[in-house]
Amino acid sequence: MTIFEVLNFNRELLERLRRIGVRLEDTAYIDLFVDFNNMVGAGDKVSYAVAVLADKYSVSERKVYSLIKRFQNDCNPGAV
Repeated sequence: MTIFEVLNFNRELLERLRRIGVRLEDTAYIDLFVDFNNMVGAGDKVSYAVAVLADKYSVSERKVYSLIKRFQNDCNPGAV
């Protein structure tokens, strides 16, 4: 199967995700967000969790904060 075939087959889903602000590259950070929620749920401070995860996933702390904010945003149901 080619990339075109995958895109064409999933066109509607991908377009809906794009309209509500989902970025394809965000899939690389799903585990980071799960780890963040687990750490904060276990009582760790947000700033500590961000520092640990930035080191673990080799990204900046700013990137971690940005991902957290984006992942916590509600989807706009009117756009779907």
